[in-house]
Amino acid sequence: MSEDKHSGFVTFVGRPNVGKSTLTNALVGEKIAITSEKPQTTRRAIRGIVNRPGGQLVIVDTPGIHKPRTLLGERLNDLVEQVLGDVDVIGFCVPATEKVGPGDRRIAASLDGYPRAKKIAIVTKTDAAERDEITERLIEVDSLREDWAAVIPLSSVANDQLDVLADEVLALMPTGPALYEDGVVTDESLEDRVAEIIREAALEGVRDELPHSIAVVIDDIAPREDSDLTDVFASIVVERDSQKAIIIGRKGSRLRDVGATARAQIEPLLGTRVFLKLHVKVAKEWQRDPKQLGRLGF
Repeated sequence: MSEDKHSGFVTFVGRPNVGKSTLTNALVGEKIAITSEKPQTTRRAIRGIVNRPGGQLVIVDTPGIHKPRTLLGERLNDLVEQVLGDVDVIGFCVPATEKVGPGDRRIAASLDGYPRAKKIAIVTKTDAAERDEITERLIEVDSLREDWAAVIPLSSVANDQLDVLADEVLALMPTGPALYEDGVVTDESLEDRVAEIIREAALEGVRDELPHSIAVVIDDIAPREDSDLTDVFASIVVERDSQKAIIIGRKGSRLRDVGATARAQIEPLLGTRVFLKLHVKVAKEWQRDPKQLGRLGF
């Protein structure tokens, strides 16, 4: 009976790189959002579905809130605002390893703009912090707002307190039937998931200015006739010729590494062996160009 079941939408907010995507993947139990130590890795609202005995959570993983320097940055912040206006619960994330700063205070205060959503505070990355640090962070976070429905320390990596968070969030959701069928973990398309896997591989070890300039477009995914092989053709898009050279590497070595890393994750997703062909192309200053942003799906 749906009367005693709960379902609804939750999103995690915070500064870039506080562990929002890692937390989403840990709760879903499967990798649906790419992760990187580079800020603003997440660029879309990615939905992950968590089924619990008491109902269903739909997690909307969003980009980190930041001061935008490009048109892309502005559009990512607009996306976050739109999601925050639609969800039932907002989880505000702060890492246990860093003191609460002005950026955290600004984001916590901005939650006043979303009175419909219930708010919880989450201290992430407790596996990397000392007990005293965690206690200090919990006190700091608790003082940021008076309307937290809960304050929860957890570690996505160590799988610690995730059930506590899921049950707490679910209890705050409205009653109603599940929004997605059993067995569905995300509503992301296969093409989008493959593109994100390639982008994550391309982000590995690149210089600080490059991550924001990388986009990936899937040109084709097609099973080969009379073979268990699937052909995947994709373009890695950058903004300048110098960046293209970095991605390709000396005699193509870096691009080969990107392909090997990505293929290892694409194969289990598609359930077949994969032939992956990557092409690097330049779209000058695409982050600032409305037409190019549109073509790349932003």
